[in-house]
Amino acid sequence: MSTFAHPADEATRLASACFVIVGAGQAGGQAASTLREQGFRGRIVLLGGEEHRPYMRPPLSKQVLADGHELDRVYLRPLTYYADRSIELRTGCRVVSIDRPARLLRLACRSSPQPYDRLLLATGARPRLPTFFDAPHPQVHVLRTLDDALRLREQLRPGARLVVVGGGYVGLEVAAAAAQRGLAVTVLERAPRLLERVTTPEISAFFETEHRAHGVEVRCGAQVQGLSFADGRLQGVWVGSDVLPADLVLLGIGALPDDALAREARLECDDGIVVDEACRTSDPDIFAAGDCTRHPNALFGRRLRLESVQNAVDQATVAAMAMLGKATRYVRVPWFWSQQYGLKLQSAGLSEGCDEAIERGDHAAKRFARLYFRAGQLIGVDAINLPGEYLAARKAMAARGELPTAPAAPAAPAAPVASVASGAAPAPANPPAPATIAKP
Repeated sequence: MSTFAHPADEATRLASACFVIVGAGQAGGQAASTLREQGFRGRIVLLGGEEHRPYMRPPLSKQVLADGHELDRVYLRPLTYYADRSIELRTGCRVVSIDRPARLLRLACRSSPQPYDRLLLATGARPRLPTFFDAPHPQVHVLRTLDDALRLREQLRPGARLVVVGGGYVGLEVAAAAAQRGLAVTVLERAPRLLERVTTPEISAFFETEHRAHGVEVRCGAQVQGLSFADGRLQGVWVGSDVLPADLVLLGIGALPDDALAREARLECDDGIVVDEACRTSDPDIFAAGDCTRHPNALFGRRLRLESVQNAVDQATVAAMAMLGKATRYVRVPWFWSQQYGLKLQSAGLSEGCDEAIERGDHAAKRFARLYFRAGQLIGVDAINLPGEYLAARKAMAARGELPTAPAAPAAPAAPVASVASGAAPAPANPPAPATIAKP
């Protein structure tokens, strides 16, 4: 039974409670800040497996790859912020397991376990890897952490040949950054078009045209078979029966929820840690927020797993409020953004299942928006360098409430709403994976 079972004693109990947050990313950092802002006077322990304090992930595939970008700008707060607010930040401290009956966390960084009264899992996601890649290699990269970005940046030298496996948001952002730094870039996408699982053919075609205009070779429908090495060095990428020469490779084929701790603790998981509208898991004293979660979204009438900074921040805020016993619900229109060649794509809602699309603005000037409707109701928007149209559509969706659910074909099994997987990842086995909307 929860130690907070008696509401009349809540304030007294909270003053001496220990709240532990596992994951010192954007969600974890936001949750710790919210707890203090809401007046929580108990102990806050923020555990991060990386050596860095909480930082923003969106710049990793954009500004961090640019020459001269100041790394201090990616951190959410200065170190003094945590000390001044008595937030015990422990970096380089990995949690090994959760002992739910004893309310203890076993840590790799110290022998004594960490007790908790309430726990927040903000463990994020991990890169999806193709089956042919089974060992780290200095010329083969993924992009999930700040250290990943720094390692990749060191190898982005003019004239080098970069092959990006996966034509999703991260892959295209890295391709743009590398092309602008003078690399010869090729993007390999398994699907028939770029960004197939996150946007419409019109937006896909627009970005393919832009990449080609900047010298990037784009190959859709490309089946990557493996990597070629000689004397321990990368030689290229097998595409069908041919080897495409490469000096470095980025594997950008999506991400998987980092829910191993939750699964081992026998919390309910389904392509992520299952939470309710207050970000509470199947254990009433354990909460979860961010990329690792699957939550009920009242606006779309179904469960979603979102990979975006908006979701991480908003869910973390809701989770912190709920940990304090305050009534709260996570009801947000999902939104995402991407930056490529000075073009800012802003998306909100979902285009999946639309039966009508309207374009506004000036396509030739690269300032336009596409609005998506289902049964006459606005369900999504993609805007390129047109922030006013994007904000208006986002507000309209948020103000209306629950969005219409896409009609299902009666004789066919349900299809996935969206997915982050692209490039060389194997096709999902039947039944299809649950819906995922992805943006780093």
